[in-house]
Amino acid sequence: MQYRNFGSTGRQLSAIGYGGMPLSLKDDRPSEDEAIRVLHRAVDLGITLIDTADSYCLDSSEAGHNERLIGKAVSLLPARQRDAMFVATKGGLIRPERRWERDGSAAHLRTVCEQSLKNLRIDRISLYQFHRIDLKVPIEESLTTLAELQREGKIEHVGVSNFGVDQLEEAARYVKVVSVQNEFSPFKVTAARPVSEADAKLDPNIAGTLEYTRQRDIAFLCWCPLGGMGRADSVGGEHAEAAALAGDLGVTPQRLALAWELAQGPMVFPIPGARRIRNLEDSAAAAELKLTDEQVTLLNRIWGI
Repeated sequence: MQYRNFGSTGRQLSAIGYGGMPLSLKDDRPSEDEAIRVLHRAVDLGITLIDTADSYCLDSSEAGHNERLIGKAVSLLPARQRDAMFVATKGGLIRPERRWERDGSAAHLRTVCEQSLKNLRIDRISLYQFHRIDLKVPIEESLTTLAELQREGKIEHVGVSNFGVDQLEEAARYVKVVSVQNEFSPFKVTAARPVSEADAKLDPNIAGTLEYTRQRDIAFLCWCPLGGMGRADSVGGEHAEAAALAGDLGVTPQRLALAWELAQGPMVFPIPGARRIRNLEDSAAAAELKLTDEQVTLLNRIWGI
């Protein structure tokens, strides 16, 4: 596993993280024992960055399902491995009747942060991320609440998710943001494009965020780095040239895509999810796949940067 600096935190974390969402979001999700086996295999592969959220569940009646899985899995690790883990969670989305809705109010964020501490079986959360801007609540209210929780010692570092450049500039007025988690994959390259090329009406307009983090020592976590649940198999099928390059290198198109994301800069951390150990192992191996400048340029063209 390759390790790299996680923004300005002073921590070196695995270049490939693990996104826990697939373990909780569908009716056919793995059993608890199966999920813990996957999580422990991730740790054995050298993964130290695990991403979760209180909203990774079927609906609000079981809020925190994914956090509880991860909390149990980490608690069962030997002390040496447990101490190396950096678990990032999020608050600000809710799942009434399986819908995705937003609640960025101070009261909600404070309540769910306290519950996340219990779910994860820890005294302080390594990285707490504001999941998505609530258009009914000022960003100031949401982020000053996280700043207060940080001062109280319940949060070590604060991050944001689904933020554009303008929102990141505003966030910096209220709290030190060490990471941003935005969608980035061969299917979604908006974050790597100049702001002028994006539709300003998007919520949020994430164009330019990759370059923004590169210049400011902010970690960039790629959510859905392979296109999301059920789409990973299409990475090669929809991009024949990329599939051909993967074949030449003797790797899967999925591994190639993750290596390409890592090559976008030292601040990038893809967080693919996996329900099966073989897929997890393939994703982790992307950290060891070194692409040439020519190969990265080719993939940039293929995937639209």
